[in-house]
Amino acid sequence: MSTTDDIRTTPTPKSRQDYRDARTTIAHRLLKSSSNRSYDPIIDIDYDAPLVDGKYFLPPAVVTLHGTDVWDAMTGEQRIELSRQEMANILSVGIWFENLLNRALLIRLMRADPAAATTHYSLTEMGDECRHMTMFGKAIETSGARAYGMRRWERGAMHVLPIVMRGTLMWVITLVGEELFDAIQRQVRNDPDLQPMVAQLMQIHVTEEARHIGFARDAIVRRRPIRSRFETVVAANLHGLAAPVFRRLFTNPEMYRRAGFDDPAAIARIARRNPEFHNVQVDSFEPLSTFLEKNGLMGPLARRMWRRSGFLR
Repeated sequence: MSTTDDIRTTPTPKSRQDYRDARTTIAHRLLKSSSNRSYDPIIDIDYDAPLVDGKYFLPPAVVTLHGTDVWDAMTGEQRIELSRQEMANILSVGIWFENLLNRALLIRLMRADPAAATTHYSLTEMGDECRHMTMFGKAIETSGARAYGMRRWERGAMHVLPIVMRGTLMWVITLVGEELFDAIQRQVRNDPDLQPMVAQLMQIHVTEEARHIGFARDAIVRRRPIRSRFETVVAANLHGLAAPVFRRLFTNPEMYRRAGFDDPAAIARIARRNPEFHNVQVDSFEPLSTFLEKNGLMGPLARRMWRRSGFLR
């Protein structure tokens, strides 16, 4: 089931009641899809299977230093270790974001009808996200790496964000956190150089995140006729604040330190100037940027920040 099909088969709402009715219809469809195709990553991924010698934890093409002189000078073992650290970093960021989304959904549910299908799907989505956090943590442990922690200001932001995530902004932030990773996973999940455990993880995550992304995209499309000018301006510009944060997270100097580099800050600067890494950033953001442009949610501030951070050409 695609989100496009859902939007096409349900009339565009002209009032808030129409919006609620349309969202109920979508929630029923996603609840059925969730019951028919969901995973238990503790059972469906074999964490006890030995890691495969010579396989990467992220495909070389998406490792931040790929294509640089530093990469060319690295041994095969060093490249694999860097991919291990970058995978652990990305999964750690994923855990933070799944936590953020669940907390924002819980706040919304304090005001929601507990008997509504949209409430039931939100609870189902939170269950998915809890399993994903477990899956990410188990994968980090199995890989032999350690999770990456948040800095103090990042923890502070995570406490504040769920409170301000309302209306269209709620769903835009959801998509920013989910689609940047989803686009990369779709490109690399079948790479023959990938560790089988990581490939299984990506397959599960892509399948279940498709429903979450669909639910968020649907909300944005259906709110457009009824959202206020203020709601539009806020949602269209504030998401740009995520751009420099993600750029920094994807090139976290701590990754390079753990991978054995003597000057991790210098290596991070090389990664940020790497044209191949820039292309990965653009490819990961392109589906979302196209969707936001189409729905009037790429404001001048957001566009400038995403471009300056390397996610737009």
